[in-house]
Amino acid sequence: MIDDLLIQYWNSETERNAYNAAFYELGFRWHWDREIYCQLLRQSQDGAERVCQYLSTHQPHLLRAYDAKFLAEVIEQKKEEHQKRELSGGVMSRRYFNWAESHGAELGA
Repeated sequence: MIDDLLIQYWNSETERNAYNAAFYELGFRWHWDREIYCQLLRQSQDGAERVCQYLSTHQPHLLRAYDAKFLAEVIEQKKEEHQKRELSGGVMSRRYFNWAESHGAELGA
């Protein structure tokens, strides 16, 4: 029997990493660690609402120039692209996925 908790954890980590890949691709210097992601999950199960909550609490300066719903929609679209790409690429066989590799990106200063 498959442990449902393990599957739920894996799905959450895959989604969190896909968000981080989306942020990176869009040029945002954000990174959701497990703690931030879990806080946002407790506040809402809806991805767009989580992004809006994060924007209002951690990036409020962006809301002077951009509509939160617009940013959330763009981020959600990119997150979905990364999630589909990773899941179709057999990421389930790996124990960890490096979100920076999802677009061939190089990390560093």
